[in-house]
Amino acid sequence: MPVPSTKTLFRNVSILDSTGADPYPGDVLVDNDRIAAVGSVEPARAEGARVIDGRGRTLMSGLCDAHTHFSWNNSADLDGLGTMPVEEHLLFCLESARTYLDSGYTMCLGAASAKDRLDVVCRDAINAGRFPGPRYLANGPEIAVTGGALIKSITKFADGPEGMRKAVRELVSLGVDQIKLSMTGEEITGSQRAEDTYFSDEEVAAAVSEAHRRGKRVCAHARSAESVKMCVRHHVDVIYHASFTDAEGMDLLEANKDWVFVAPGINWLVATLYEAESFGFPQQAAEAVGYKRELEIATEGLREMHRRGIRVLPGGDYGFAWTPHGTYARDLEHFVQRLGFTPMEAILSATAQGGEIMLRPDELGKVAPGYLADLIVVDGDPLADITVLQDHDKLDYIMKDGLFHKECADDPAPLPPNPGSVDHNRAPANA
Repeated sequence: MPVPSTKTLFRNVSILDSTGADPYPGDVLVDNDRIAAVGSVEPARAEGARVIDGRGRTLMSGLCDAHTHFSWNNSADLDGLGTMPVEEHLLFCLESARTYLDSGYTMCLGAASAKDRLDVVCRDAINAGRFPGPRYLANGPEIAVTGGALIKSITKFADGPEGMRKAVRELVSLGVDQIKLSMTGEEITGSQRAEDTYFSDEEVAAAVSEAHRRGKRVCAHARSAESVKMCVRHHVDVIYHASFTDAEGMDLLEANKDWVFVAPGINWLVATLYEAESFGFPQQAAEAVGYKRELEIATEGLREMHRRGIRVLPGGDYGFAWTPHGTYARDLEHFVQRLGFTPMEAILSATAQGGEIMLRPDELGKVAPGYLADLIVVDGDPLADITVLQDHDKLDYIMKDGLFHKECADDPAPLPPNPGSVDHNRAPANA
């Protein structure tokens, strides 16, 4: 017996399609897990559909976090990320995954896992439909050289080219989608400066070549100027932070912008500087160790990257007590207020470019026929106020794979199928 089609028709929505075009009024038809039509919808195609009256609300793609840590457990100190027993830690990861989806995030790129298989198990459970969560690309523990770990308990150590190759092979055997290198320091440690670079060129080259040979991408914690240049020279696919990028590094990034991504984690810098006092790290201490200076230099550099067309994506190292899970869309506010993005550019970085970093640009991150139906309906206009995406109460509908994760309880009951009432003149057809 054939499985009956499951259709949803969103009527009278403001379509923010992530092509860069201005939003326009129209309808969006979802058939099973795909978007079937956008703009005008032929009555025959909408026959039998469940009808949601959008009432002019914004319909857009689900969002992407390019720097995700499901296993960062809202700890108030770095060591707390590794001390949670594995059973409780897995439950926390699954809760984090659900929180991302609750927040309108349907795409997440794993940036490191606190234990070997936490990311992999979560990804597989989400893909199997056992637990709700975003589309996820899993990582493993980050690789550091001896003396270069930010948090020893969550780190995989390797030294020299052969050590790097062995570590990569071991992580690949766990089933990860990408590899993470921890190449530089972090000021909050009190002993490892953000401008310190711990990897050698030979070590980066070996790790990347081994990962790419096995079909895996590489991302890197790389704050220092030299680490950014190492990343580009050796084809690290995703550069995290890039705070102290110098003129040479900027030119390298621009020359290679067709393949490289930068995910700076800007909210980590902002929140660590201004919002960590109640967790034992007051602003005065943060300034003393260099976070104010780093934020100022990083802001200038990221504005320049954006001006040069280098892909800079949101994702803010969420999962510390002062950057808790569920506050992910703060990055978009920082992109607009600090980095010179227009609201449209910030949304494109979190949607269309999210599809690119997830390696599925032809089916993720846009509202277009044939794309996967990962959609959110927002009670507000994010182009007028980007902060509306931080308000979970304004995310009236959240859909992934054509299925509702959240529905607006305040809306009237869905309209019965009535294809004859679809207005073909509201928007130009592009179905």
